[in-house]
Amino acid sequence: MNRRVAITGVGVVSPLGLDYASFWDALSRGEPAIREMTIVPPSTMRYPNAAEVRGFDPVAHFEEKELNFVDRFAQFAMVAAREARAASGIQFDPERTAIITGTSAGGQTTEDENFYSYYAMKGRVSPLTIPRVMGNAAASRISLEFGITGPVFTISTACSSSNHAIGQAFWMVRSGIVDAAITGGSEAPFSTGFLKSWEAMRVVSPDTCRPFSRDRKGLILGEGGAVLILEPLEAAHARGATVWAEIVGFGMSSDAHHITQPSVAGPVRAMRAALADARITPEQVGYINAHGTGTIANDSSEATAIREAFAGAPPVSSTKSMHGHALGAAGALEAAATIGALRHGVLPPTANFTSADPACDLDVVPNMARVVQVEYALSNSFAFGGLNAVLAFHNAD
Repeated sequence: MNRRVAITGVGVVSPLGLDYASFWDALSRGEPAIREMTIVPPSTMRYPNAAEVRGFDPVAHFEEKELNFVDRFAQFAMVAAREARAASGIQFDPERTAIITGTSAGGQTTEDENFYSYYAMKGRVSPLTIPRVMGNAAASRISLEFGITGPVFTISTACSSSNHAIGQAFWMVRSGIVDAAITGGSEAPFSTGFLKSWEAMRVVSPDTCRPFSRDRKGLILGEGGAVLILEPLEAAHARGATVWAEIVGFGMSSDAHHITQPSVAGPVRAMRAALADARITPEQVGYINAHGTGTIANDSSEATAIREAFAGAPPVSSTKSMHGHALGAAGALEAAATIGALRHGVLPPTANFTSADPACDLDVVPNMARVVQVEYALSNSFAFGGLNAVLAFHNAD
């Protein structure tokens, strides 16, 4: 028999703040963290702005010898995991706990630094490059520190990575394969070579991210990480844990359409699959955290998909307007945002909104948060390659 799955801890490192409380406070006030880049000189890019994690001091979280093995993206995941575990108060059974993380680029900072060292400076490549670059570095680091010996792996499906990771973790706890899961994702893409690759695609906004607005000009890149602790609801109640929300459904699909251009049919299938897995109707959903990148093609196709999946679409917002598009970590940050919406009875807004686009005919909660109690919510992630992953959440209250 399937078990109900509770979220008993959340940890966040984000452009909006270095812990969950700061992250949620900024979201609920509709305050974007999009500013001029500092990690990479903005003069080297056609676009000057990004959503960077500011004020993060690795030395405050890791011993110097540890930092030799841990790239920035894995640092974010480890710090978020510590916060989530402390919030949960859970005592893990090492063999009955899973760690499933998502990332798209992995240790991009390390990779770029070593390529530059070799190709430009004719220097040596660090022997620790591979342990720092590998996509599973964050999951492995959490496993080492927490002593987890159950299933540990990483999923990389571009911008759907974290939703796929959380969905798989949810299914494993629900089915009884494991008794707890540490899941989420992290990303640290701010290196010159990687940013130049995004520049070449011409999908990055020259100023800010305006999802669903008529004058939207593209996405703004972000970074960060978020981690959730999952366990059976019955076990959480038995130990007196605070239940932040429940995960009740997960749906995924592939467009089989185009490597970069979005479709409508694939996202519709994923949303319907999440609803079916949760055994709820479209009418029961009171909020959708949209993929909402701020590009012309994505926002209009997602709006069309939502209208097709929901006869009367609920309020929809894109928090990427505040924390940027964190690629493989996007779903994890947006899961944390959706959990906050349910827990606090506040829908985070779509910030930077200017004027409505008829192609995005939705209630996008423009610019100001909305106080409303919601029972069920979805969080959408749609990736290059046509890979779609949708999570369904339930208000624990």
